Order: sequence, then structure tokens, then C-alpha cells
Amino acid sequence: MSKVIIGLTNPKSPTNVGAVLRAAGCFGANKIIYTGNRYDIAKKHYTDTQSAIEFVEMHKVDDFLSEKNDDIKLVCVDLVEGAVPLPSFQHPEKAMYLFGPEDGSLKQEMIDNADHVVYMPTNGSLNLAQSVNVVLYDRLAKSQQFETDNELVRSSRDVNNRLKV
Repeated sequence: MSKVIIGLTNPKSPTNVGAVLRAAGCFGANKIIYTGNRYDIAKKHYTDTQSAIEFVEMHKVDDFLSEKNDDIKLVCVDLVEGAVPLPSFQHPEKAMYLFGPEDGSLKQEMIDNADHVVYMPTNGSLNLAQSVNVVLYDRLAKSQQFETDNELVRSSRDVNNRLKV
């Protein structure tokens, strides 16, 4: 059974965290964990437009590694020399994806403890929420375990959208 945990390192932007929550809900991530205090200060302003907080577990932790079971692979996502480019990466069935803060990088300790280190081959760095969305989409696209019928389209689209091909 697939399990996906998103780890955010000291996130500062409530807008980014709200967008990560939305991505987690859309792509079926099970849990979001975060470290640091900046989000706690700013979270009253966050945006979770699809109420993903109701079905995606989210909580603060002191240490990512203490939250990881042995059967879950640690995947660090950052611009790291020697990392595997995301298009070449094969996602593990059970993974904890760690992302650095908006204004910094992951700690070397996390890189040293990672089962995999991945980067996105972009010109410049992506925003935190964009990075999470890209990684989760890549995981879904490579899994071949997605709905291919119109029922998903009907249940996911906005009430004002009734387009057909």
C-alpha cells in the first residue's frame, strides 16, 4: 500500500503551506509534517481552498527522522550536487519527501540520512509549493495508478465547468 509523507523544513509562508495542503489532497499524500516556528506564527493567514486539512494529517515535529518508520524511504528534494534528476527517479512505494525552507536548504544531516536525494533540473529554484506539486505529480505520472474515466473529471471539476470533448 502506497504511503506518502511530506516534510517541510521550517516553512515560513502560509500561502505555500496552504498550497502544499491542496497538493497533498489532490495527489493523495497521507500526511504533512513540519519543523520550526515560522509557520505557527503565520498559519492564521494560510489558504487551504479545498479543506484538505480535514483529510490530510498535518502536525509539527521536532525531528523528521523520529517520524519515519523503517519501511519508509527518506527522499530529500533539493538542489544538491550529485543528486538524481527527478525525470530519472523511480519513486519508492512508501516515501517521506523532505523539502528545504523557502529561504534555505536542507541540513547536511538530512542528506546524509537520505535513501535518495533528488533535484528538479530547472533554471533556478522553484517555490516550495511548486516543488511539492511537481514531485507529487511526477510520482503519480510514473505510477500508472490513476483514474482514466470521466467520473474523476466530473467529481473534481468546478461546478461552473461542464466542458466535454
